[in-house]
Amino acid sequence: MEGPASAQPPRETVQYKQVHRIVAAQFTVEEGFIEYNTPTFFVTPQSNLKQAFLRLYKQLDSMQLVPVLRKRENQVMLQVVAKPPVRPSRPLINLVLLVATIGTTLITGYLLSQSGLNPWVDAIMFSTAIMSILGAHEMGHKLTADRHKVEATYPYFIPGVPPLPTFGAVIQQKSLPPNKDALFDLGISGPLIGFLVTIIVTIVGIKLSVILPTAPEETAPLVTPLLFDFLTVLFPPVGEGSVLLVHPVAYAGYIGMIVTMLNLVPVGQLDGGHIAHVLLGETKTRSVLSFVAMISLLFISWPMALIAYLLSQVRHPGSLDDVSKLSRSRKLATMGLVVIFVLSVAPVFPLFSLF
Repeated sequence: MEGPASAQPPRETVQYKQVHRIVAAQFTVEEGFIEYNTPTFFVTPQSNLKQAFLRLYKQLDSMQLVPVLRKRENQVMLQVVAKPPVRPSRPLINLVLLVATIGTTLITGYLLSQSGLNPWVDAIMFSTAIMSILGAHEMGHKLTADRHKVEATYPYFIPGVPPLPTFGAVIQQKSLPPNKDALFDLGISGPLIGFLVTIIVTIVGIKLSVILPTAPEETAPLVTPLLFDFLTVLFPPVGEGSVLLVHPVAYAGYIGMIVTMLNLVPVGQLDGGHIAHVLLGETKTRSVLSFVAMISLLFISWPMALIAYLLSQVRHPGSLDDVSKLSRSRKLATMGLVVIFVLSVAPVFPLFSLF
């Protein structure tokens, strides 16, 4: 026999008590309450904060709940919210952008052809090279997202306009990474793997290039990154003279360096923006760094500066655990990213080219 309805505990109260018990098993709860229908707890900071949060994260996942750890007025606040539904992807958009980018890379490769025999051979080689670089970059992101259980789309390739046939590619995260380590891994994985493939492509392209005494007519000078110059010295092409006639595959490596450089700019949702957020958080220092980066980017490529500005208008959501510290090994890896950025910088459509 059932009692009156008023005797039944409210659903929110039952869930709060259950959540409180689960949270208290991992953290020392200083205060617990419901804020805007959200179970909220002030917890004591502890040495194993990162591990305790991950255990809680896995336990609540089976209940379709997500913990969020933030600082509020020098206190560590943990809230438990309903796991947001993941909107289904629309792979047709990914496919259309992929085909469009293959098209712009084929056109660019055709225009750059130097074989004198079949320009479509050069076009296919160039397209294969640049798409391999972009594909490796985005595959690094996707595999890392899967490893950290972060919902993510397949890559959206961004077609460009020859002679810069693409502005790279992006994947959209549909859920937040569990902590700063995961967010850092998501940021570094794409540029690192893409950079390694870029080096291989550039070496192959340089060996296919030739050195001539003078530049052929109707060829434009190319300001190359430091890395490109280093690889040219280490793997010299055939021929004698002072002018390097760049093969389309080598140009694909050049674009790979430019895309790597752009992605590492510490702004918004770019890979560099992820890393800057992990290291600096939503602080004034990070805002100043982003502003300086966008101004500097004007003198490298004004279209890229415009893209960076648009991305900077979206507040970075951070990770679910935005309190625990980044691991020491990842902090050291940041120095490697700075080196990669410096080696990949070169002017492409700089601001002064308009005047």
